[in-house]
Amino acid sequence: MKDDVLNELRGKADEALEALRSALTRIRTGRANLSILDNIRVEYYGAKSPLNQVATLAVADPRLITIKPFDKSLTSEIEKVLRSASDLGISPQNDGEKILLPIPPLTEERRKEFTKIAKGKGEEAKVSVRNARREANEMLKSLEKDGDLPEDDSKKAQGEVQKITDEFVGKIDDIVTKKEKEIMEV
Repeated sequence: MKDDVLNELRGKADEALEALRSALTRIRTGRANLSILDNIRVEYYGAKSPLNQVATLAVADPRLITIKPFDKSLTSEIEKVLRSASDLGISPQNDGEKILLPIPPLTEERRKEFTKIAKGKGEEAKVSVRNARREANEMLKSLEKDGDLPEDDSKKAQGEVQKITDEFVGKIDDIVTKKEKEIMEV
C-alpha cells in the first residue's frame, strides 16, 4: 500500500515535470525553434489543421524557420494565420513557394518578460508537486489511522515522500534555470 502511494506521487510529479517542459518550449528565445508553431492551426478543406500537418517545417539556420506547404494554394492562408498570431511577434515573408519566418533578436525588456513567464511556469509545477505531496501524506495518515500501516512505517514513508518532493522540485529548478539562461543568451 505504501508503495502504491509513493508510485502515485512519482506519477503526478512526472506529469507536472512534463507539463512544465511542454510550457517552456512555447516560450520564444532568440533562436528558431519549431515548437513556437505548435499552436498554429490553418483552415484546410473546412477543418482547422495543425501547421505541421499541412506543411514541411524546418529550421534553416538559428534565426530562420522555413514553412513549405504541401499544397501551394495554402501559402497565403498560412501567411495570414502567422501574421494574426500576435504572441509570436514575427513577420512572415512569402517568396511564392515557401514562407520564411525570420526570428528577430529579443530586446532586453522582452527577455526579462519571458524569464518571468518561465519562473511562473516553474512555480506552477512546484505547486503541483507539493499538492501531490500533501495528497500522499494524507493517504499515508489515513492508512495509519485505519491500522493498515504501522506508525513507524508511516513516518518512514512520509520521509520518502519529502525526498521525492525535494528531488522533483530540484529538477524543476534546473529546468527553469536552463530556460532562463537560454532566454537571456544574446
